[in-house]
Amino acid sequence: MKKASLQFLQAHTNVNSVLEELVPGFFTQNDSDKTPYNLFVETVEQVPIAISITDKKANILYVNNEFTRVTGYQPDDILGQNESLLSDKSTPKHVYYDLWHTISKKMVWRGSICNRHKSGQSYLADLTIAPMLNDEGKISHYIGMHRDITQLYESDKKISNQKLLIESVINSSPIAMVVIDNNERVILDNHMYKALVTDLDKGEPANYFLHLLKAELGGLWPKLQTNEQGFNNHEFKVEGKGNRRERWFSCAGNWFSEQDANSGAFFEESSKQYLILTITDITKQRRQLEELHIQTLKTIMTEDERVRSIRETLLGAMHQIQMPMNQIRAAEQILKHKQDSQNAGLLQILQQIQASGEAAINTMQKCIPEILMTAVIPVNLNQILHEVLLLSNQRIWSQGIEIYWQPQSDLPALLGSENRLRILFKQLIDNAIEAVSCSDCHNQRVKISTSADADLIHINIEDSGPGIPIEKRAKVFEPFYTTRPMGGNKAGMGLVMAKEIVNQHQGLIDIDPDFNQGCRFKISFPQYRQESKGSKE
Repeated sequence: MKKASLQFLQAHTNVNSVLEELVPGFFTQNDSDKTPYNLFVETVEQVPIAISITDKKANILYVNNEFTRVTGYQPDDILGQNESLLSDKSTPKHVYYDLWHTISKKMVWRGSICNRHKSGQSYLADLTIAPMLNDEGKISHYIGMHRDITQLYESDKKISNQKLLIESVINSSPIAMVVIDNNERVILDNHMYKALVTDLDKGEPANYFLHLLKAELGGLWPKLQTNEQGFNNHEFKVEGKGNRRERWFSCAGNWFSEQDANSGAFFEESSKQYLILTITDITKQRRQLEELHIQTLKTIMTEDERVRSIRETLLGAMHQIQMPMNQIRAAEQILKHKQDSQNAGLLQILQQIQASGEAAINTMQKCIPEILMTAVIPVNLNQILHEVLLLSNQRIWSQGIEIYWQPQSDLPALLGSENRLRILFKQLIDNAIEAVSCSDCHNQRVKISTSADADLIHINIEDSGPGIPIEKRAKVFEPFYTTRPMGGNKAGMGLVMAKEIVNQHQGLIDIDPDFNQGCRFKISFPQYRQESKGSKE
């Protein structure tokens, strides 16, 4: 093959001049020294790049061994033929136009075209064509070099397609997904994650949730990272800004390692670790659970109010009966003391009335329903107050009352009964709502705040209503006393019950004497401190 190509080149051109154009000054003028010439020819013949030399019209004058291997054409098949014989006819015309436009200006053209193997199979060629100039600086020949890059192209295309497929799957996911490196930089994210950037207004969401996860997992975080163990279902509440409601998110993650693709890692493999973090918006589910929880609480509270109403009614009736009973008892004692036989019939009637009254009181006493105590556990008062506000939400909004909710974020726990505490704060908040609803002031406001010091938890519930006169403040905690006009529709046992619940939790309740813009109830409870195992020794 080498002989056939060289003979054809020699027959159609001056070989030495062509080679001299390729490497000016390389060949010696001494014909006896053929080593550089032979070395050059062998190099061109054996180089693993398909090489062809053509005249100015692209007629092939020379091909090397690699050209035959890549194209399938033997020298006898291709020599003298035009390079267009190799074309697959699928390369756009503008590519050929650019090719000829470039090399005609004595410049090198590089690009890719579609060729066809002798067997008919198409392949993609990475092609370089350079003009060869004679002594006058004019183009005499062209040298072309190309490689079959079909497999490389297909591999790159498959990788690109797989990347697009992965990105499409990630972007179509309803869950925010992000890949983070060890420096907590975002490497890859999807559309849902990008939406969080503007929705949450927390800077980089990944960094925000990583901070929450590390705080929650503590020392477990580095262990999970080292062992590449994932985590699931860590839920966080994100407070909304302005009129936006809070949102809930569930975080899950998995670590993975990727082999370093840098050239420096060719002989010594190294890897980089990444974290795939998924952030699921579970606000809807949490609100549904919350609504279900509130409905359950409403049922419990309604039942409790029914029981409380029965208790108040019976206690009120007993109180009303007890007053004439005391008078009858006093009259009986007077008649007994006189020992007047003329009043014996009246005394007997009084004794019968008294017996009937006591029997009625005993019957009503037995009918008073008991309030069952629930389990005593550590209680988050912020959560209890939040639930009570949700229970009263419709009433609050329908009456246009402004609620100022100022909880201390790290409020200590209280050891107590959740349901009893709900009843307590429901009573106090209902009183506050009713006070501002019945007042003539334009600023209908209820403020609830929590705080803590070294030993106590403090809760303030204040309203902008008419307030309670100083002379009546000591009486509001007495049974059957009410500040409502004409006694209202209540028996006056609400604050009595509130004080009873506070006392059951070793707390204190009072009306702030220094608050004169309405009424402020101040409640305090001892903090719950769990004894450590070592403290008993």
